[in-house]
Amino acid sequence: MNQVWLITGSAAGLGRSITEAALAAGNRVIAAARSPQRLSDLVATYGERILTVELDVTDAAAGQRAVAAGIKAFGVIDVLVNNAGYGHMSPFEQTQEQAFRTEVETNFFGVVNMTRAVLPAMRARRAGYIFQISSVGGRIGNPGLGAYQSAKWAVGGFSEVLAQEVGPLGIRVCCLEPGGMHTGWAERAGENPPELLADYQDTVGVMMGFLQQYVGHENSDPAKVAEVLLQLATHPEPPVHLLLGSDAVHYCGEAESARQNSAERWRDVSEYTDIAQHRSLRLP
Repeated sequence: MNQVWLITGSAAGLGRSITEAALAAGNRVIAAARSPQRLSDLVATYGERILTVELDVTDAAAGQRAVAAGIKAFGVIDVLVNNAGYGHMSPFEQTQEQAFRTEVETNFFGVVNMTRAVLPAMRARRAGYIFQISSVGGRIGNPGLGAYQSAKWAVGGFSEVLAQEVGPLGIRVCCLEPGGMHTGWAERAGENPPELLADYQDTVGVMMGFLQQYVGHENSDPAKVAEVLLQLATHPEPPVHLLLGSDAVHYCGEAESARQNSAERWRDVSEYTDIAQHRSLRLP
């Protein structure tokens, strides 16, 4: 099926892999990036089947212009891939307020901005796919990734609500939650760390060490992730959440098990607040 895709963060990493795969499969692509000149080789290869646009996803008006340009060029947008994002490792206490806000603005409100921009046209056609490139970090918590994982948790919740609102209108929403990939994310996340306060050495410091050792040994192939995405974009009922990579399945399973165990241990306290409950309050 020939489709029109809008892909944010398309110049590098996973976004680049998705852009290449979508074009190779015969689709047309609106390739949005902060530096669209990095896509010049794809323009040379695919010509009028690719439209490059400069885009900072935190700029809602720019997102609206990118969607308008894509529709003007290709008539429709069948698939939105909200891929743009980044992470930076730092203890919450040592993360500057503006840096925290900027990371959340990109990873969460960028998704909101682009989703808002495409929805009217998709709703009018009663068709469309919206893919959020989230992370297993949207289901777990790791020391040092407060801004990134807060945003990804928000993306997951937003996607669940949105899927229920627009599903009856023929629009499918799928939140992809990969583990580690060979995209350079880990290298960038570990760049320019602050000089850790001694109190965070055993938490954030350990996580930083793990991340450094992880570089080059990530579990998933971004080309395979792109292949999954191509298949999902023609599936009548894609899942709202989809973990990608055995590492993502493993770490999410551990987190879910810990939450379930905690919920069972504290069940009596949870149920104590019911008006009809007359037992004494006892903490475990």
